[in-house]
Amino acid sequence: MPMEPLESLTIFLGVCIICLVFFTWKRSLVGNGKLPPGPTPLPIIGNALQLKTNHLDLTLHELSEKYGPVLTVYFGTERIVVLTGYDVIKEALIDRGDDFAARGSLPIFDNVNKGLGIIFSNGERWKQLRRFALTTLRNFGMGKKSIEERISEEAWCLLEEFQSKKGKPFDPTFLLSCALSNVICAIVFGTRYEYSNKKFLTMLRFMNDNVSILSSPWGQLYNIFPSFMNSIPGPHQRFVANNLATREFILEEVKWHKATLDPTAPRDFIDCFLIKMEQEKQNGASEFSIDNLIISTIDLFLAGTETTSSTLRYGLMILLKYPKVEAKVHEEIDRVIGRTRKPCMADRGQMPYTEAVIHEIQRFISLAPLGVPRAVIKETPFRQYIIPKGTTIYPILTSVLHDSKEFPNPKEFDPQHFLHEDGTFRKSDFFLPFSAGKRICIGEGLARMELFLFFTTILQNYKLKPLVHPKDIDITPLFSSVGNIPRPYQLCILSR
Repeated sequence: MPMEPLESLTIFLGVCIICLVFFTWKRSLVGNGKLPPGPTPLPIIGNALQLKTNHLDLTLHELSEKYGPVLTVYFGTERIVVLTGYDVIKEALIDRGDDFAARGSLPIFDNVNKGLGIIFSNGERWKQLRRFALTTLRNFGMGKKSIEERISEEAWCLLEEFQSKKGKPFDPTFLLSCALSNVICAIVFGTRYEYSNKKFLTMLRFMNDNVSILSSPWGQLYNIFPSFMNSIPGPHQRFVANNLATREFILEEVKWHKATLDPTAPRDFIDCFLIKMEQEKQNGASEFSIDNLIISTIDLFLAGTETTSSTLRYGLMILLKYPKVEAKVHEEIDRVIGRTRKPCMADRGQMPYTEAVIHEIQRFISLAPLGVPRAVIKETPFRQYIIPKGTTIYPILTSVLHDSKEFPNPKEFDPQHFLHEDGTFRKSDFFLPFSAGKRICIGEGLARMELFLFFTTILQNYKLKPLVHPKDIDITPLFSSVGNIPRPYQLCILSR
């Protein structure tokens, strides 16, 4: 039966409207036509079908081989500009650091932090809180002899826990987290916690779980489709609950600090923040509030605990796979430090092989493969393109750390990447595990000190023993997106 003219006209107009909406949407993606190139997105889902959420950095790097070192992809409806390769990332983050200094969107964190704290804030809030944190951390010893002694003491506490295992298999995850967290606890809380403290262990479990969720496919799907993922069950729903529980732990500490505060003798970061709050209580625009204190403290814990402990955990697993590397580190430790004196930072300059191994661990694992997202706060010309205001920027750090010209066979673990032919240490501008520019990790100096002192203290006293043949140890990450998470494993440690 033929359609009525009115019915035909209605269908025709409907098709026209759909086409108009589609082409208007597509035009809005392209803007003025100078966006970096990239794969064609689909409405609503963007480029989700082309992104492997369990190896996102590799997927984006593969796309860059087709579209170039500056490309555009869509996480759902959000436009992302991806930067790959040393030259492009250096140009953006270092040479033009002011243009790329803003923090980009990471929905799973945006949902809980609401733009507060140090890591995910912007503008004047970020400037004030970062400046305050850097000053306070330095005043309490970061980068100084006093914090070196604190790290050394905690490393020996860790050895006592290792010794209690009596050569039996164990998973080092929480012992390493306890040790590294206690270093930052000394600065933030003015105290350390016993490794058996239930509240302390619970907080570490929440944080460890959140790091795993963040880097899992569930976490990445949340960052692509936040509204949809909010409404469905899954491990990502624990992220908010874990964060709230961690806040309660911090709030208890803040309440105790308030009750015992002596403004003339601040004991730690929390005391200094509370004093600053009192000084600015008449300033209605002050960024020094309880909410910013709690989130900033969590930021310091997250940056100061999980990143370094994960690097050590990953590093120990790599040495289980490569016992000849471990043997060379043992030899250098015995020659430079001996078996009785504690390692110190002054030893580092005389230990090029150990230093190369630590650098190679950080290079190889590329712990934060995507970096932490940046953003441009205004329309920004970059190379031959125009990046629209508010666009999130992903600098793919793996593309620098695994650069094949700078590091031959980059996917192989090889300390020679950081050694000259004569055995001296080789520096590299491509070594960017802490990112670069104005948003570089504020704890870089502390992390470098911790890695060297914990690493040498453990290997001075123990030999690592795997539970399986070294060739069967899989050192590829369990998840790879915002972070590269090592696979769970157990090991035995034997006294040397």
